[in-house]
Amino acid sequence: MASKSVLTPQSEDFPRWYQDVVAKAEMADNGPVRGTMVIRPYGYAIWERIQREIDDRIKLAGAQNAYFPLFIPESYLSREAEHVEGFSPELAVVTHAGGEELAEPIVVRPTSETVIGEFMAKWIQSYRDLPLLLNQWANVVRWELRPRLFLRSSEFLWQEGHTAHASYEDAQAYANKIHLEVYNDFLNEVLAVPTFLGIKPPRERFAGAINTLTCEGMMRDGKALQLATSHELGQNFARAFEIYYQSEEGQAELCYTTSWGSSTRLVGGLIMAHGDDQGLLVPPRLAPTQVVVIAVRDEPEVNEACERLQAQLIAQGVRSTLDRSRGSFGRRVTDWEIKGVPLRVEVGPRDLNEGVVSVTRRDNGEKLTWPLAGVAQEATKLLATIQRDLYARALEWRDVNTLDVPSVVEAIDVAQTGFAKLSWDLVGASEEAQMNNEAVTVRCLQRADGSIPESELENDLLCIVAKSY
Repeated sequence: MASKSVLTPQSEDFPRWYQDVVAKAEMADNGPVRGTMVIRPYGYAIWERIQREIDDRIKLAGAQNAYFPLFIPESYLSREAEHVEGFSPELAVVTHAGGEELAEPIVVRPTSETVIGEFMAKWIQSYRDLPLLLNQWANVVRWELRPRLFLRSSEFLWQEGHTAHASYEDAQAYANKIHLEVYNDFLNEVLAVPTFLGIKPPRERFAGAINTLTCEGMMRDGKALQLATSHELGQNFARAFEIYYQSEEGQAELCYTTSWGSSTRLVGGLIMAHGDDQGLLVPPRLAPTQVVVIAVRDEPEVNEACERLQAQLIAQGVRSTLDRSRGSFGRRVTDWEIKGVPLRVEVGPRDLNEGVVSVTRRDNGEKLTWPLAGVAQEATKLLATIQRDLYARALEWRDVNTLDVPSVVEAIDVAQTGFAKLSWDLVGASEEAQMNNEAVTVRCLQRADGSIPESELENDLLCIVAKSY
């Protein structure tokens, strides 16, 4: 029997609950410099699973991984004026190194459009070099005034893709491909988080972009979290960095570029989209440990049975951990509940005598008894069920808490606890300012059928309005 949860209830104080989960599930700690974080092994194991799933999809989309420098000459950013203006408050700048003042200040990478643009101009010669599809896994620095672990930190981990194309249509199609086949597929199929897909209104676009596509998820407190974005950059960066190619007709033509990214913010999204008062709830396809095997008593026969059981699970392709700790049984159960492992298998002397094991689903607390001989096969089937159930639970939560409203005033009211959906025609500059005064923003624009528009100028668009992280 699990002991009482050691976490602040969500209904009492959601931000405090989030901090409790991050700490008690051993996900991360605050770093020594304000706004930085130390990602602990369990938190990093989840990030590694996210990386693997997203990276596989990126490679299927044709992009190749590369690496670019952490330090960027300040002049690179200055060449794209709108870009540097958008990031100025967040920049960390190095002015001294090696005991001397630098001739030119160096910016610590906030994103890599500028430095990658410089090398695209060097590498691209003709239409035969296009499209150039690059991705890098890296850390970036954006000086954060109100840090929160995984959600907003001065240094975080991410992937950033950067591509160059011969035409606007090709660039636009690729940005959409990444958004749907990489991000949305991962969010739905692995993270089990349904999203609203759409484009950002002009005032919310990425600095220097002509269009920004976004995936917006609803957290358990009704707030929105931007989970991934893809940007159509037009020819803005190509013009600033002289990214030209020679066409088949022998003419020098400017490229069209895109950029797209997702980050360790996804770990925060995992916590807030699925977690409950007992802690994390990790979808099986993402979980570093899908099944934890716990010995009820520290006895040789029980321990040997646990080892055999774990070996069978691993042979079946199930990611399994054997709890070898010597703490109290109740404390160990609580710890694994907080970590959100999908299935817990408990083995005791009485179970062995009867040839069975006790199994508990983390998502709904259901307790089952399985024959010892068939645990691996049963676990495989139940993990698939849990994955589907978590998505269905999150979808129901989002849909129940998303309301159609006829006015901005009502949208602001609904956005205190959920999402509001209203006609984009009703939102002008003054109405958007009115919402912003209440900490409410337009998260995305979409067509009535939920598809992604090409521009905010399309007719009959809807906007999703919410408070956000």
